[in-house]
Amino acid sequence: MTTSAKLMTADELLNMPDDGRRYELIDGELIELPPPPGFLHGSVAGNAYWELRDFARRSGAGRVLAAETGFKISSEPDTVRAPDAAFVAAERLPDGDPPEGYLPFAPDLLVEVVSPSDRAREVREKVHRWLDAGARLVWVAYPSTKSVAVHRSKTDVTIVEGEQPLSGDPVLEGFSIPVSRLFD
Repeated sequence: MTTSAKLMTADELLNMPDDGRRYELIDGELIELPPPPGFLHGSVAGNAYWELRDFARRSGAGRVLAAETGFKISSEPDTVRAPDAAFVAAERLPDGDPPEGYLPFAPDLLVEVVSPSDRAREVREKVHRWLDAGARLVWVAYPSTKSVAVHRSKTDVTIVEGEQPLSGDPVLEGFSIPVSRLFD
């Protein structure tokens, strides 16, 4: 649902007072998100975050960010999206303290967990937008089928399920877990 006709900037979104609602910015339009997802969605997103964070910490590969961390993935008009979990390679992070605002690029790897209210077309458009913005690997987790669609490009998509390996290569070299661990 669109909540604003006036185009907004990423800085304006960042400085909005908290009204208890969740928003993203798409091509300058403020979009109100559905109510927070349920337990299963949170469990899968949390498992993805934990697995990625554990590997990134041990390897020093970069930083993993939790759900609702915004990334400014286009400008004029601005687009700010927030994946369910994200990894950014160390060499892409600013030196010193982490920035307080949005990183001005897409994460290297991100996770989107599909909720029952998500429409297939919207999920596809979101994945394409992430890839167009420079994401190198997008995992779309489907709790209903306990499977993950691994997107390396708009046309290179692999479905993994059960005990099949979910690999972070080439973004997170050496990261691999059975996909079932996301759904435990």
